[in-house]
Amino acid sequence: MLIIAIFFIWPALQAAYLSFMLEDPWGMSREFVGLENYQYLFNSAEYLYSFGFSIVFSALVAFLSLGTALILAVKANAVLHMQSTYRVLITWVYAIAPAVAGITAYFIFNRHIGVMYDFLNSLGWQFNPEADAVDASALLILVSVWKQIPVNFVFFLAGLQGIPKAVREAAALDCANERRRFWTITFPLLAPTGFFLLVINITYAFFDTFGIIDTLTQGTPGGRTTTLVYKVYQDGFLGADLGLSSAQSVVLMLLVLSLTFVQFRFIERKIHY
Repeated sequence: MLIIAIFFIWPALQAAYLSFMLEDPWGMSREFVGLENYQYLFNSAEYLYSFGFSIVFSALVAFLSLGTALILAVKANAVLHMQSTYRVLITWVYAIAPAVAGITAYFIFNRHIGVMYDFLNSLGWQFNPEADAVDASALLILVSVWKQIPVNFVFFLAGLQGIPKAVREAAALDCANERRRFWTITFPLLAPTGFFLLVINITYAFFDTFGIIDTLTQGTPGGRTTTLVYKVYQDGFLGADLGLSSAQSVVLMLLVLSLTFVQFRFIERKIHY
């Protein structure tokens, strides 16, 4: 509780307090401005774009990483030989830090030396993430999903292996269609694991992708790949506007809390433990 109070509750209260202030970059003086910082945010087209981009980006990263990990877990669970080898090959990516993943992707998709850049252009896709916002967004989503798949894979595989053997055998006798058996038996039994991973992946997409964005696009081109958490960094640490960045952090915190509440309030009702 002491650790939570020092590293979570106290900084959150400080951010809420500073969001009502206009403070000089050196922290030597401050002035109470009320809701002026919040009014500026929601009248800013740049911030509203970042808000919308964060929602779409987070939804795509969560959906694609969960879907891909589930497919890989189902396939790996069906492997009879060299199971451990397949698990290691899929999970080792999780050991890579987000910043390192971003730097690696930067070289792979670099227009001068990147092998994937040449490959995509050879297919007729004029891939140019430095100038095209769609290409840059697609690159961010691809790397973010690649980085998150391993942890989802581990949990899904554990959930699949936790299904009793008697249940699987009974399902195989009652339903010969493997696809139908998965959606009617296996998938509902994985619902608790899937719900937990949904919450984790939403949080990851909003916060933990900061390192990937900072090393890969830095919000370019023209701020079109700037998420809310990266906007806080730009305005607070680079722009030295502590009051405005604090207001952004409060909005981000309320947004994530609201999404988490909706998930627990409505989605968890459909989960059977």
